[in-house]
Amino acid sequence: MSAPVTLYGIPNCDTVKKARAWLAERGAEAAFHDFRKQGVPRDHLDRWIAAAGWEKVLNRQGTTWRKLDAATQAGVRDAASAAALLLREPSAIKRPVVEWSDGGVTVGFAPADWEHRLG
Repeated sequence: MSAPVTLYGIPNCDTVKKARAWLAERGAEAAFHDFRKQGVPRDHLDRWIAAAGWEKVLNRQGTTWRKLDAATQAGVRDAASAAALLLREPSAIKRPVVEWSDGGVTVGFAPADWEHRLG
């Protein structure tokens, strides 16, 4: 069972580690894109926001968001302002983001959904 996917995230993130291990256990071919080293491709970010919604792509529960000043947080009110912030602060993206071989995009680790996607 092999479905080439690209997993975006940060290697030391616990959820990303779990997701990568889960994919490896199932023999899924998965490329890894490190936000910190490789950046966030703007066209991909736009696609993620279109597919999942900016509210889901933006991780308001994470440390990066909590460390932002109140004015910066208040300035995120729509897809455009969220995208601008996420390009500056990629660690504020909910992880992992996965681009599936069928063109689908998921945000966060959801084993039941992923099992279905792998077929």
